[in-house]
Order: sequence, then structure tokens, then C-alpha cells
Amino acid sequence: MDLGALLTTQFLGVALVFARIGAAMVFMPGFGESFIFVRHRLVTAVLLALVLTPLVARGPVPEGALDLVRAFGIEVTLGIWIGLVARVLLTSLQVAGAQIGLVSGLSNAFAPNIGSFQGSTLIATALMLGGVAVIFATDVHHLIIEAIINSYEVFPPGRIMTGDLAQQMTKAATSAFYIGLSVSAPFYVMGVILNVGLGLTNRMLPSLPVFFVAAPVLIFAGLFVLVLAVPSALRTFLTHFVEWLGLLTL
Repeated sequence: MDLGALLTTQFLGVALVFARIGAAMVFMPGFGESFIFVRHRLVTAVLLALVLTPLVARGPVPEGALDLVRAFGIEVTLGIWIGLVARVLLTSLQVAGAQIGLVSGLSNAFAPNIGSFQGSTLIATALMLGGVAVIFATDVHHLIIEAIINSYEVFPPGRIMTGDLAQQMTKAATSAFYIGLSVSAPFYVMGVILNVGLGLTNRMLPSLPVFFVAAPVLIFAGLFVLVLAVPSALRTFLTHFVEWLGLLTL
């Protein structure tokens, strides 16, 4: 037996697995966050590739340089797609945060010097960090690793279906907007009720400076509803995220 050929085969097998896992880890929620050091993400991807290589289905080892480049290109593309779809689902919390900040008055367009949209950015960031924390707190990161392993059954090595990938990405974007609007729906109800009440108050008391009274009331009510709605928002995101991970399992 040729030891050099054997080592080359084993190395290429691990490298191809690393190509998919490493590309997915770049964008995967939890593993691919910007506050995690790049070296840590790289080491995690390498260790996962070494551990998971015996568990995943591997295709024939490419013989020529062109086949090798093609195989790596397919694996990297699939890994990027898996990570991006998961990241798009996480952005649903960012959409919700932007809508919540707009409705609750934290991103008041009439006061740009105070920091327009800073409130929306703060809420969106807090919700996304909460989503990442919930992923680790509920051990969903184990499901992420399992989904990556099962992706080799859905997408065998050396095969790519660009039409299906584009269709699933579109569905993920649609789901992200749906989740974001669903989470922010209570705030729209709150905004309508408060604005109607303040409008009636203005009709009954024309001398009352409604604008100055409405701003703190709207912000306080928005923060109060936010405290009550955050658990449901994170639960809604986590449910849809876990359902998508289940799609990678045959």
C-alpha cells in the first residue's frame, strides 16, 4: 500500500469536509459572530472537520487539479449557503428591532441630533444577542452541528442544485420578514391605541402639548411591552430556526 497516496487521500477528505464546515461557520449564528476571535472560529472548524470526517458521506477523491478545484468550490458554496440561510433567519430579530424602535418612538425622525435610529439599532442588537444566547442556552448549537452532518445526505459531495439553493434562500428571506413583523405586531397595536387615545385627548384639551406628553408615554409603553414580548419573540425565532435545521435532515 502506498503510504503517500493514503495520507493524501485522508488529507483531501478532511480538507473537503473543512471546506463546507469552515464556510458555514463564517456566517452561522453563534459560531460566526463578529465578537468571536477568528482564530477560535478557525480552530473550531478544524476540530469539527477532524471529528466529523469519519461520520459524513464522502465522495470519490478528485484526481485531477480541475476536479479538485471544482470539488472545493462546490463544498465552499454549500457551506456559505448553509451559513447565510441561518444568518438570514437571525436577521428577523433585527427587522423586529427596527420596527419596534420606529413604533415606540426610540428612533424619532423629528430629533436627528439626538441620534436618529439609535434606539432601533440598540433594540435590534439586543434582540440578536438574545437570539444567539438562546441558541447556546437551549443547546441548539448541537442541532447546528447535527444539521451540518446531515447536510451530506441532502447535498452529497460533488453535487450542487443552484435552483433549489436560490429557492430556499428566498423562502428564508420571506420567513425572516414574517418573523420580524409577527414579533413587532403587538407594538403596532400598542402604537395605534396610544395614538388614538392621545388624539382624543388633544381634541378634548386643545391647549395640552400632546407632542411633548406623547413622547415619554410612547417610549415607556414601548419599553414595557418590549419586556413582556422578548421571551415570546426569542421563542418564535428559535422555533423557526429549529424547523429549518430539521429540513437538513432526511
